[in-house]
Amino acid sequence: MSMISIQNLTFGYDGSYDNVFENVSFQIDTDWKLGFAGRNGRGKTTFLKLLMGKYEYRGTISSNIDFEYFPFEVNDRTHFAIDTIKEKAHLEDYDYWKIQKELSFLDIDEEVLYRPFNSLSGGEQAKILLVSLFLKENSFLLIDEPTNHLDIKGREIVSNYFKSKKGFILVSHDRNFLDNCIDHILSINKTNIEIQKGNFLSWYENKQRQDNFEMAKNEKLKKDIERLDCSAKQSAGWSNKVEKSKHGTRNSGLRPDRGYIGHKAAKMMKRSKNAEAMKQSAIEEKSNLLKNIESASELKIHFLKHTSTRLLSLKGISLFYGSKEICSNISFEVNQDDRIALYGKNGCGKSTILKFINGNDKIKSTGNFEKVSNLKISYVSQDTSHLTGNLSDFAKSENIDESLFKTILRKLDFSRTQFEKYISDFSGGQKKKVLIAKSLCEQAHLYLWDEPLNFIDILSRIQIEDLILKFKPTILFVEHDKTFSEKIATKILKI
Repeated sequence: MSMISIQNLTFGYDGSYDNVFENVSFQIDTDWKLGFAGRNGRGKTTFLKLLMGKYEYRGTISSNIDFEYFPFEVNDRTHFAIDTIKEKAHLEDYDYWKIQKELSFLDIDEEVLYRPFNSLSGGEQAKILLVSLFLKENSFLLIDEPTNHLDIKGREIVSNYFKSKKGFILVSHDRNFLDNCIDHILSINKTNIEIQKGNFLSWYENKQRQDNFEMAKNEKLKKDIERLDCSAKQSAGWSNKVEKSKHGTRNSGLRPDRGYIGHKAAKMMKRSKNAEAMKQSAIEEKSNLLKNIESASELKIHFLKHTSTRLLSLKGISLFYGSKEICSNISFEVNQDDRIALYGKNGCGKSTILKFINGNDKIKSTGNFEKVSNLKISYVSQDTSHLTGNLSDFAKSENIDESLFKTILRKLDFSRTQFEKYISDFSGGQKKKVLIAKSLCEQAHLYLWDEPLNFIDILSRIQIEDLILKFKPTILFVEHDKTFSEKIATKILKI
């Protein structure tokens, strides 16, 4: 066991007005299984790269171990997978049993080792990279979004694998995945960074309690400030009125007791000053509240109702790209108010089915496909590489209301400065939010969402969950976040 010490860390990108980190200090035990949480764009990946020495910064980062980053670049992707492991982990032939042991934990057949790395699926490549890193001794692993190429079963396997390890920081937005395998959580909040023992669920429950306490305290202080302000003004007014009475009235013929009246006026003024001091103290206390309250404004969706109950049906459908068959004998139907989750292993054709329903003319089919007339569909693709230009250009090209589009993005934690940037400069999660916001702007009978939550932070996922559960649009979706799927799906279709 050793410690990673971060002291007064300050970092900002060139040309950026705000720093990503400002005088941040904390410590990490290298035996921890540390989950890393925070809204998109808060600096999770940036922090990992700072640990790796990729950027210049102010402050100090001190440790006596090496950092290894996932995913790392493979020098020659045509080499066998076993060569990638040996090269990265510095293993010799007699260490083969170590590789076998790790593969068994990850449910990988040994024959994968003797295939070119570039011939492996995304999930297989991810597992080979993880084996390479965990076999390397005296390293602290910085694991950035390992689940993006894993289906639900693959995520369970990798999460259990991490549970058996120690000494890593894990960035993931999959709650079920995180909660199974971490023992501490590092969260980047609006104004600070904090570490807690436990998993995401325990952190989130603590945060909700803290937020509720602060909001209740804030309301109490607001009322106290109003009451004390009124009391201070009232006491000051009385003091002035009493002070003026020291001089009596011109025609009364009576001589007032100026000593008594002066004492009474001073007492009133002291009460006024005490109330003012208490008010200022309450204002100061109030100013320290609500700084880390995450804005999670309610999202809305304006979906359409069709006159037909059944929107579409597939009977014995097989789909092809050119001469290559992607999936075969698919049969199901989508009725109004259905929320259907498509489950299946990577490569089984889930995304192809959504593209086919959306009208992709590159996909050929056999079988019977029926769709009601005038069916309006809103589609969220898995891929974000086509996003270019700025947000205004995008809204115009997609023929959506720019004001509504940007309002939704603000609710999904976009800062106003993001509106001035090119979409190509956004993080992966922010690009996904652009596609989600576009879909929420579109009036449709059916929403087709293909892995909509890739890279999207957990708090935004909860917002999207709440949206779907409240408005109940008809949706057919592919998503490997088990918690999300189980919460919103009314039906599960296994391909």
